[in-house]
Amino acid sequence: MAGNRIVIVGGGTAGWLTAAFLAKALGANRPGGASITLVESPDIGIIGVGEGTFPTIRATLATLGVSEARFLRESSATFKQGVLFRDWERRSSDGKASEYFHPFNVPVQPGGRDLSPYWLLDRRAGSTVPFAEAVTNQIQVVAHGLGPKRLEDPDFQGPMNYAYHFDAVRFADFLRGVAKDLGVVHLTGKVETVQRDGETGDIASVTAGELGVIEGDLFIDCSGFRALLIGETLGVPFKRCDDVLFNDRALAVQVPYATPDAPIAPYTLAAAHEAGWTWDIGLENRRGVGYVFSSRHSDEARAEEVLRAYVGKEADPLPVRLLKFQTGYRETQWVGNCVAVGLSAGFFEPLESTGIMLIEAAAMMIADTFPLKGRAAMEGAARNFSSAMSGRFERIVAFLKLHYCLSKREEPYWRDNADPASWPQGLRDMLAQWAHRPVSRFDFVVDLETFLPASYQFILYGMNAATDFSPVDGRYPDGVLARQTFEKVAAASTEALKHLPVHRKLVEAYYAR
Repeated sequence: MAGNRIVIVGGGTAGWLTAAFLAKALGANRPGGASITLVESPDIGIIGVGEGTFPTIRATLATLGVSEARFLRESSATFKQGVLFRDWERRSSDGKASEYFHPFNVPVQPGGRDLSPYWLLDRRAGSTVPFAEAVTNQIQVVAHGLGPKRLEDPDFQGPMNYAYHFDAVRFADFLRGVAKDLGVVHLTGKVETVQRDGETGDIASVTAGELGVIEGDLFIDCSGFRALLIGETLGVPFKRCDDVLFNDRALAVQVPYATPDAPIAPYTLAAAHEAGWTWDIGLENRRGVGYVFSSRHSDEARAEEVLRAYVGKEADPLPVRLLKFQTGYRETQWVGNCVAVGLSAGFFEPLESTGIMLIEAAAMMIADTFPLKGRAAMEGAARNFSSAMSGRFERIVAFLKLHYCLSKREEPYWRDNADPASWPQGLRDMLAQWAHRPVSRFDFVVDLETFLPASYQFILYGMNAATDFSPVDGRYPDGVLARQTFEKVAAASTEALKHLPVHRKLVEAYYAR
């Protein structure tokens, strides 16, 4: 097999981000470059509910050659510096929330030293400084509602590590414009039939109404939950993970600000409730709020009560949108000449940031495999891609479960999550070790990880996981250096407050640029 005709079935964030990245990487607007066609149905809406990203999106956008101001303005985007978790460890029966912050800044490491054991030893001695605040200077920045950078900083760079929140529909529209500028051919029509090669079983073409037959060499399935190519046509099975991750429903609502100049939170707020949790993100003109929950632990009517109670009286007249989903993924995500990207490949709760990160990783891997000359090259690429992506999905399952399994809440939903019988074996193994030693980089296979070791530290120590370091106390002789570093971090936090702008003012300045 030889050819450079790529056909992407489906739009939305998955389709258009993949199309734009491949067009840029494979020279779709250059002579001899790849031919990339995206077929998008006018009748299928965009699923997007989480409306968030990881910091990796900055490098992706920079690769596409767009300006940060254009992206922010056209996507109604704001800045995101991490996630604030409220009431996950325990329920706030005393009126005081239990909360911790997962910043995007990575912990400082003087001379390459991991400071987590020294923080744990200080905590045992009575320190009350949260881990994230001790090892990064981002906590005070978000607590004061500041942005991660200044207007004069270069595009996609700033003193703080950051990602974005955005309007999912507008973000897809923005990506559509970028992709078309880069040479992607956009066809509007609903794919009705899929034709397979009689000899190889590969996809030969798709037929979309008046568009007729569309042939290709590589087909990318971005058709969402329907999984038209990888699922309906090729019959690749879907591996369910609902025995580990219980959530299978989400209710979402868009909440206008009370005033046009209301503060915009520079982080995602994730608040735990009786049978799930709410996300709360701030865009320029509204908040996106939703409740993700388990239908085994709550019905939809009760879930809507929880969501409306969280939002408050302003939610009473607002329409609520219901999303039903299965948590899981396809262990084989590239079969023959068909690759699944986005929701057709897998889905974990309405966590848009995780999903977009996986789209980015998939697009990069696809780009790096080209050119594909011959059947052997295609089959090798398929095996490599499927192995890498299924490994990522497997590890994401364990990482997400970590958020739940340390909880001390008493509701049935949380007790079931804290039951080790629902934990993946790999997570059980790690937690057994982390009870007596720090998180180590050797606990992870770097190329298969979506989350850095620091992310595990922020959750473990934010949730006050029990850790008995007495067997290894003698391994950490650099206590003086560690305390000096903690003091420097605190001083840097204070200094950052003097130089970073209020988040809303930064966003409005970018929109006006």
